[in-house]
Amino acid sequence: MDGMKPAMESSAEENQDEREESKGCLDCCIKCLGGVPYASLVATILCFSGVALFCGCGHVALTGTVKMLENHFSHISSDHATLIDVVQVLQYIIYGIGSFFFLYGIILLAEGFYTTSAVKEMHSEFKTTVCGRCISAMFVFLTYILGLAWLGIFGFSAVPVFLFYNMWTTCVAMKSPIANLTSVDNICVDVRQYGVIPWNAEPGKACGQTLADICNTSEFYLSYHLYIVACAGAGATVIALIHYLMILSANWAYLKGACQQTHDYQDIKTKDDAELQDVQSRSKEGLNSYS
Repeated sequence: MDGMKPAMESSAEENQDEREESKGCLDCCIKCLGGVPYASLVATILCFSGVALFCGCGHVALTGTVKMLENHFSHISSDHATLIDVVQVLQYIIYGIGSFFFLYGIILLAEGFYTTSAVKEMHSEFKTTVCGRCISAMFVFLTYILGLAWLGIFGFSAVPVFLFYNMWTTCVAMKSPIANLTSVDNICVDVRQYGVIPWNAEPGKACGQTLADICNTSEFYLSYHLYIVACAGAGATVIALIHYLMILSANWAYLKGACQQTHDYQDIKTKDDAELQDVQSRSKEGLNSYS
């Protein structure tokens, strides 16, 4: 029996050590999860998704649009050469936008981790630097400018959706009973009036059954739906940048408040130390005069 007591005591100590270790791991995990900037994480995911939809769908939709114009509205390559150059420039811009916002989203997420740590530890030994606050203010300004730019991109991406929607509604109108009262060949879509191709391009427009056949092609439906998705992606990116702007502004205000509190605390501490030294010096003077 006496030999069993040490064994039981050692097993109890081991179980207690295991519980303390598991508790320490749980506390560490909770602390790590508490330091995650969830608002910045959600904004980053939304930004990546919006930019990916805009860039991917926009690139494919532009290629399909050029193919549809070459097959049905402009048979001479010189008539739409300018359009092809513009589309290529837009596709290169899409490549740049995708690359830039991939890096910018990661930087803003890292900045969110930094500011979250600063806000959570503003009353402890954590000290924010002037450089860190200036960087936060710079991100606020840059995100504001990018938000305005993406508002313009969102409006620009709605233009092809409007053009394809007009073409689709015309095709639907041809199938209605009212269209049978007149000649179907009189119902046309002229893309030259939108400035897509010059006025001397041939044929430049599609009427009647030719227009109906174009609306039934895969290029038309695919490009139409891809433009809608690209426009939705641009809208999601605008929402993400507005979300980023609110987060960055709030974190910058917290950092500024933390810095002000630190300065006030240092001023009070310096004043208290000076008063203490004055009292001590007076006490020494009093002792010296008494002796």
